[in-house]
Formats: sequence, C-alpha cells, structure tokens
Amino acid sequence: MTALVPLSVMSTSPTMPCWGEGALRNLSFRALGTDCTVRYMAPSADAAQQYEQAARQWVENFEARYSRFRPTSLVSGINALAGISSVAVDAEMEQMLDVCGAVHAMTGGMLDVTAGPLIRLWDYHQPAAVLPSAARVAEVRECVGWSKVQRTPGRVFLPRAGMALDFGGWGKEWAVDAVAQLAASFGISQVLVDFGHDIRGIGTPPGRPAWHVGLEDPAQPGTHRGSVALLAGKGIASSGDYLRGFNRNGRRYGHIVDPRTGEPVAHDCRQVTVVADSCMQAGILSTTAFILGPVAGLECIQRFPGAEGIINTHTTRAQTRGFWNYVAT
Repeated sequence: MTALVPLSVMSTSPTMPCWGEGALRNLSFRALGTDCTVRYMAPSADAAQQYEQAARQWVENFEARYSRFRPTSLVSGINALAGISSVAVDAEMEQMLDVCGAVHAMTGGMLDVTAGPLIRLWDYHQPAAVLPSAARVAEVRECVGWSKVQRTPGRVFLPRAGMALDFGGWGKEWAVDAVAQLAASFGISQVLVDFGHDIRGIGTPPGRPAWHVGLEDPAQPGTHRGSVALLAGKGIASSGDYLRGFNRNGRRYGHIVDPRTGEPVAHDCRQVTVVADSCMQAGILSTTAFILGPVAGLECIQRFPGAEGIINTHTTRAQTRGFWNYVAT
C-alpha cells in the first residue's frame, strides 16, 4: 500500500494550543522515510526518557530488518537471492510472513507484499517517456503474486528472478501500532503516535475526551476539510492519489497500483479515510477501498467490524453509517 495518508493533528481552535499541549511531551524524529511524532503524558522524567529511547530503538530495529531500502536488511537479502536460493528466517520474520498471507487473503489480493515490481514499473518519481506496454505489464506481473512465495519451516524462497518483498504497504502502520502499545510498558496511558500521518491514539489527551485529527481536503492539499475525534485506542489512515502520480495523454496515473491488473487505479475516487481498531487495520482498509472504488469500497469498510470511513470522489462524498460518531464539532 503506498498509501497517501493526509491527516494532521489539529489544535482545538486556530488561536489556542491543542489539548493543553504544554502538558504533553513531544518526541520527533525521522524514520521509515517520513516524519515521526509521538505525543504523550509520562508519569516521570525517567519513564519519558526510557520510553523515547525504546521507541526510537524499536523503529530503528524494524527498519534495519524490513526496509527494502536498506541493503543489509533481511528483506533485501531475501530479494537479492530471488530465483537463486532460499533464505533462513527467524520466528519474527515468520510472523511477518504470516501477516503478509493474512493481509493478502483479507483484501482479495489487492494488498500484495510482492507487488513492488509493478510499483517500480509505474514509478511516479521518474515516469517513463513511453507508458509501459500491455506486454511489459504482463511480463512484470509474472514476478508478482503471494501464492508464488515458497515457504518451508525456517526458510523462504522467491522462485523467480525479479521478485521482491516490500513491506511498504502496511509496515509503517504496523510500526505505529507497536510504538503506541509499547508505551504501556513505561506506565504511559496517554499517547498519540503519528508516523507520516498514519495515526494511533491510546487513552485521551489531557482534559479532552478524544484526540482531534484534521482531514486534508484533496481538492486543496494543505488545507483541512473537517476533522474527526479519534477515540481511545483507535487508529486512522487515509489513501489517495491526488498528490503522488503523473499525468499523461489526459489521464492521471496515481501511485496506487492494483496487483490484479498491473496498472495504477483509475476511477473517480480521490481519497478514502478509515477509522478502525488499529492503525494497521485502518491503512489496509483505506487502500483496499480506494482500489475497489467508491461503491464497492464503502461496502468493504462497512463489512469490517469496528471500522468506519468516508470516501471523497471528484464530485461527491459518501460515508459509512457510523462515521458520524467520529465527526468533531
């Protein structure tokens, strides 16, 4: 899911600091290719220091193991031996691969950890002068497909040269949930984790019933069009292609690629925002709904227990029945 998540933590009014912000500690750092922020209340300075150190270390360890951009990562090692040999994996990686399979099944193949070759084929950073031909798309699709991944106890093998694992579809959301849940180990029960605007809130901010999160207006990026009250324990994420993509011959080619077709998603949907019981669930659902389109996407969100969402197209807005419960007034 190379999903755009246009969310930002808002103040309660244009002139007042948010949630009595002076009482909230703030940790900011750069990781996972984005800006990371953690706002929290700690019982002591020692607890705060220990939590911040643990949060940074957890993210660094996660990125070092699972980022395809790190040449020494486990994922890069697996990808480098695609079509050559299997690679030994530990229990943690086995768990991650189990999650890959579950996400693939849950989304009907729309979120596929092996879809990286297609994403690179349609790279919006450096779009090719000539669009990929149908034959080229079909060729690259031969390197994509979770069912092709071969697993035996303690080992994994990508049988075709050119295959690659890429946890970018949900890895950041996984990290958000992990860092939020880590807070409890240090006696912290009020925390908001925001990694590149993938967000998870635990507890509530000082003196407020919920965390206040603004939703970016896809028609005017950088401005807000409404906001939501993120209740304790909930996660929120958005997917859209209005910022990341390129135009060619009168058509928009966004950065979200449907592995089933091998091409960027092309319909009227501009942005999907989902609130769910975890950031990872929200991210998975928002991207899946975006790929499905406005009608089927809304139905998908409504079928998932505990999830609510809103979909913006070029001309309309539609939301699940319970999304109004999160609309901030």
